Amino acid sequence: MYFYDTYALIEIIKGNLNFDKFKEATPICIIQNLFELHQALLRDFNKKTADYWINKFDYKLLEILKEDIIKASDFRFKHNKLKLSMTDCLGYILAKKNKLKFLTGDEKFEDFEYVEFVK
Repeated sequence: MYFYDTYALIEIIKGNLNFDKFKEATPICIIQNLFELHQALLRDFNKKTADYWINKFDYKLLEILKEDIIKASDFRFKHNKLKLSMTDCLGYILAKKNKLKFLTGDEKFEDFEYVEFVK
């Protein structure tokens, strides 16, 4: 099973064939991914499209606990030269915690364990 970062969600919506095998599953993510997704779709398309895709998928949202925030913050600080986003750090930590692969096309995560890198 996979944790879908915002990059993966956008690529599925855009019809990237490399993400075809992931498009039928229920996306597992955090609420921050939905915010980023809606923002990206507003920027690249329009409100109607953004609202449609936020409602289209039956997302499974993972809960974020205080200890997850601490671990994600420590992870981001440790890798501060990569300039990782807060959302990606939280997602990565929650993916590991829940024994999920972190599905992304973000090159910054390509060499980390527990990552399914797809371009």
